Amino acid sequence: MTPEKALLAPKAGDRLMSDLAGTAASLAPGAPDNPGGNAALRVAAAGAASAEAAGSDALEGAGGASVRGKIEALVGNIEKAIVGKRETVKLILVGLLARGHVLVEDVPGVGKTTLARALAKSIDCKFRRIQFTPDLLPSDVVGVSVFDQHANTFKFHHGPLFANVILADEINRTTPRTQSALLEAMNDFQVSVDGITHELPKPFIVLATENPIEYAGTYPLPEAQLDRFLLRLTIGYPDRDSERRMLMTQKFDHPLNSMKPVITAEEVVQLQEIVKQVKVEDDLLDYILEIAAKTREARALALGVSPRGCLMLRDAARAYAVVEGRKFVKPDDVKKLAFAVLGHRMIEKGRDAGMGRKNIDDIFAEILEEVPVPL
Repeated sequence: MTPEKALLAPKAGDRLMSDLAGTAASLAPGAPDNPGGNAALRVAAAGAASAEAAGSDALEGAGGASVRGKIEALVGNIEKAIVGKRETVKLILVGLLARGHVLVEDVPGVGKTTLARALAKSIDCKFRRIQFTPDLLPSDVVGVSVFDQHANTFKFHHGPLFANVILADEINRTTPRTQSALLEAMNDFQVSVDGITHELPKPFIVLATENPIEYAGTYPLPEAQLDRFLLRLTIGYPDRDSERRMLMTQKFDHPLNSMKPVITAEEVVQLQEIVKQVKVEDDLLDYILEIAAKTREARALALGVSPRGCLMLRDAARAYAVVEGRKFVKPDDVKKLAFAVLGHRMIEKGRDAGMGRKNIDDIFAEILEEVPVPL
């Protein structure tokens, strides 16, 4: 059985709970194989049967505990390198579990690269860092076909894009031609070279970084490229206590140098399948649609949220629910993620795509206040 099917069959933890429920009968006093019965086991099995019957919405039971344990292990491991930024770490995991990509936009030195490396080191997977420069070519990223004289044919040599976690460092310093080489990979998880399609490994996530205060010699990301990112985040400076703790814990070595994986690539794929099972009520779907509609009608915006933005907000909310240990999405999940998921998909009138958007947050905040939150 493939890893994907292993966790999907049926909902994570549900099969185990069903087995326990079935065991209740065999553990009952007087059962053929258990005349005396075992009271403790009977109570546990009966409890599992009750939970299954109730259809609990929390990630409970052995399967749920395993999910929570993996998430907490990931968060804790990444926090060894990124101190005092728990919510940012959770949002990075939202991008990973929702099969999305993340654009981290912040000033130099706050940990953008460290965050990406910490995520990659926490997973037993393949990591590649691509330093985007003006002279970088698409073939440097995707790969190239080279003629093999012995086989008398062309052989494709994989580029650094063929990894699980990609750090696209300073993505806006390369040309639009090279930036566009990522479009198919980010949208379809594959690349096409010389008419042949090559599948990318699973899981696959692009963590791109850019500096928002230094635009000399850069190529702003076009709207089509920005729309491929599930989230756009900023890290910000740590608080005083967190920064002091960072100074104390990095006296002799950086935590990244001793960091070990806490989860496998296959387990990440399984967690991604769990996200697909998270419930989103109809009124929350209407809430997402109403937010998108308001952005398209706003006079201050030249471009509102696309249908892809609606899909991504729903998927991000489901992933956030899993990170928080739930099988269902709450209205607060949608509202909390709205800025990170939708903020880079809108253009203020009078501004170009990809440039500074100082007033977008204010405009979007007003829109969110106008849309009633479902109760």
